[in-house]
Amino acid sequence: MNITLYGSTPATTLVTADSVLQGDKMHVLVTGGAGFIGSHVVALHLARGDQVHVVDDLSTGVRANLLEYEGSPNFRFDEADILTWGRLDRAVAWADRIYHLAAVVGVYRVLAEPTKVLATNIAGCERLLRAAHDGGWKPQIVIASSSEVYGHNNEEVLHEDQDLSVSTRAGTRWGYSVSKIADEALGLSYAQRFGIPAVIARFFNTIGPRQVGRYGMVVPRFVAQAVADEPITVFGGGQQTRSFCDARDTVVALDALASRIGADTQVVNVGNDREISILELAELVIARAGSHSEIKHVALQEAYGENFEDIRRRRPALDKLRALTGFKHQYTLERTIDELIAIERQRHPKKERDGYRPLVRPESQCAA
Repeated sequence: MNITLYGSTPATTLVTADSVLQGDKMHVLVTGGAGFIGSHVVALHLARGDQVHVVDDLSTGVRANLLEYEGSPNFRFDEADILTWGRLDRAVAWADRIYHLAAVVGVYRVLAEPTKVLATNIAGCERLLRAAHDGGWKPQIVIASSSEVYGHNNEEVLHEDQDLSVSTRAGTRWGYSVSKIADEALGLSYAQRFGIPAVIARFFNTIGPRQVGRYGMVVPRFVAQAVADEPITVFGGGQQTRSFCDARDTVVALDALASRIGADTQVVNVGNDREISILELAELVIARAGSHSEIKHVALQEAYGENFEDIRRRRPALDKLRALTGFKHQYTLERTIDELIAIERQRHPKKERDGYRPLVRPESQCAA
């Protein structure tokens, strides 16, 4: 099957699923590709010589995340809303693989824009899947889901086959969970009904370079506060736990899952199974930064402005990911934090002059 590359770029032949298996270069479409995770997906595929097309409305994504790729002949960017983008059909028909990452994310945005969460996250996913079906070509599709779909399940480890439930006690936050459950259902439905190969990846607290704290992401917020010697604001008691995975590990896992061409559609946890409390995380960041910051506890209601109900635990079972791909993490939490501290210090060079340096520990103490 041959499909020409649309737009002003010279025509080229689309590789088939069989040729992708043999290692030929791919056409990769990334919705939300100017975002934190999306930009790492772009980096991975451009480094391999694949052609990458990004569409992003820049509501949370940042064009600067893609600046280093702008001159590449294999890179193309469109600023557009996935709900109204007029070239979606042609982009989907061109793509061998699609990463659907476009979504309203971040606790603060989810609370502030509950209706947009539902409209963008659900309707955007359905429009993409419908375009894949209508085009007659079956690209590999990676659908970004979230650990939020597990709701208030406080099991020690969260498995993909557990029942999902959401609590309306969580206020407007619950809309995000519902939207991701709906996306999963759409992906599974299109796979079963029309044979569109899909991977549904449930992300667990992805962190790393390019992530910002303004939408509620905890690690970049802690790092910025520690480097500035400001109080580290811990919401609630800090005993809630999370499991953090570097984005560069995340995108390698996504690629490995998507490369299983011909396999049945899978729902898979993607993250790191090392669990740490938020209070311990704050203490770790302070120690790694050699910071003078103190820890300040802030009530959840004060932090989020509503009767907010936090999730106590978030630790993924990764047996399925490892069994399907043989995936192994390359980044420890300490390694990522040290890198983020170094990046933040570049923005605050006075801290280096004052003699504050990241605390470097032996790698033996940094194992995940």
